[in-house]
Amino acid sequence: MPDDLNWAIGGEAGDGIDSTGKIFAQALSRAGRHVFTSKDFASRIRGGYTAYKIRSSVDRVESVVDRLDILVALTERTIHENEDELHDGSVIIYDGERTEMEDVEIPEGMIGLSVPLQRLAEEAGGAIMQNIVALGAACEVTNFPIENLDSALEKKFGDKGESIVENNKTAARKGQEFVAEEYDHEFEYDIATTDNDYVLLNGDQAIGMGAIAAGCRFYAGYPITPATDVMEYLTGRIEQYGGEVVQAEDELSAINMALGAARAGARAMTATSGPGIDLMTETFGLVATSETPLVIADVMRSGPSTGMPTKQEQGDLNMTLYGGHGEVPRFVVAPTNVAECFHKTVEAFNLAEKYQIPVFLLADLAMAVTEQTFEPDEFDMDAVEIDRGKIVDDDEVEAWTDEKDRFQPHFPTADGVSPRALPGTTNAAHMSTGLEHNSLGRRTEDTDVRVEQVDKRNRKVETARENEGFDVREFGDPDADNLVISWGSNEGAMREALDYLDEEGVDVRFLSVPYIFPRPDLTEDIEAADEVVVVECNETGQFADLLEHDALERLKRVNKYNGVRFKADELAADIQEKLAAEEVTA
Repeated sequence: MPDDLNWAIGGEAGDGIDSTGKIFAQALSRAGRHVFTSKDFASRIRGGYTAYKIRSSVDRVESVVDRLDILVALTERTIHENEDELHDGSVIIYDGERTEMEDVEIPEGMIGLSVPLQRLAEEAGGAIMQNIVALGAACEVTNFPIENLDSALEKKFGDKGESIVENNKTAARKGQEFVAEEYDHEFEYDIATTDNDYVLLNGDQAIGMGAIAAGCRFYAGYPITPATDVMEYLTGRIEQYGGEVVQAEDELSAINMALGAARAGARAMTATSGPGIDLMTETFGLVATSETPLVIADVMRSGPSTGMPTKQEQGDLNMTLYGGHGEVPRFVVAPTNVAECFHKTVEAFNLAEKYQIPVFLLADLAMAVTEQTFEPDEFDMDAVEIDRGKIVDDDEVEAWTDEKDRFQPHFPTADGVSPRALPGTTNAAHMSTGLEHNSLGRRTEDTDVRVEQVDKRNRKVETARENEGFDVREFGDPDADNLVISWGSNEGAMREALDYLDEEGVDVRFLSVPYIFPRPDLTEDIEAADEVVVVECNETGQFADLLEHDALERLKRVNKYNGVRFKADELAADIQEKLAAEEVTA
């Protein structure tokens, strides 16, 4: 029996693949098992191959691997799509009574279970429940207590009425009983359960949760894959805290609405993906020049243009670093796992207000749609600390007025961060313009004032470098000669890849970098290593370019840009091959 179980369901878009996978993932997590999910879905409502994969273990899992133990195949194509990951002993559950599936050939060495999914579902109350029948069959194959599935069904369908819940429970049991009665086979899978209690959520939900915990009270956005779940999570929740969600007519409108709310004193954010970031670029400079704190989440997907909206890529790094005309000071923070989406969102809001600057929260599709289990105390709302920066009250305004008692919202302070007065503060009425301005916020073309204000805005970055803990997350052997550096969602796959590399006798020190700008200086780490490999999901090596610029040294690269996230075993093999390759020459 393998240490962990890898299960998947596949079919056509519109076949309920996503909801079925979520139900089983919820059942596994409620049974005290760790869960890590992965999705493959087409960029359309119906048609096109789609799949939902779950890796589950009593131990923590942080990546998918090239192995499938149980496959629910709703179409023949599903088998062909996953054939490379199936192995001797893999179980394929399919409906052999369906015309398109009756002549399915099960690959040699694998176990095919023909289960009349549709017929059994109709007997339970409706053909729509055929996927639930398949889950019941999977429970029998894995010796998984079906009562755990019951609780997940209650959560999913509880608001639809008791009869719907009971029909689904019946459908699951019909699948379980059919396999038990028709197949006299000792399957090699036996799922262990524990009494542990886990939280199951994806990266977009964690961003939304972090925003609420951080005190965000205004969100404006436009639906776009894969960022939409941030808005969906906040809708109906943020209102409970006095907040508001607005679906704007487009992304340019969304960021300007968020900018307006932030100017009014609310913690505000917007979230989008690459094409939306393109549209928002016009406002980046206004946010920075007016020194308005704003959080902008970019949940990356494959580009350019429309690209592949439902596929993985880390191609927007340069856009968030350099987007916008002129020189626009900004921070770029990149969560490294689902839990960090929560923590880094909180941090992004604090940074935005402490330094009165736009902060990009740079996530990606793989992290956004991945559902993963965590201990409940990982998301301790009471532990969240909120820092609103240099907000002045009525008694402090006088210290920041000029000789005519006018408040100076852009006063050239030594650290670059000016006093900030919220609307309604006595004697602090002021304005800010996108034109270059003086300390009062009034437009100017004075050359000395221009230099003074540009220098002031950019001093914030140096102040942040000195005061903030822009550090790395370190794993592996701290004394290893081989160094791997990565950023964003690659962390989980890389952490598990360390085990594969260790089995091959390859010692690796791994640095996962959550801060893109300002970022930690890794020059000494790079110089101390014999071999350095940078891992990222893009073709040009955008992060590797930054590190080479910092360290003035050529680095080896492992890049993946086919729209699929890294898998732990695959990544280990790629790194081992790269380490063994001839040294890179300039």
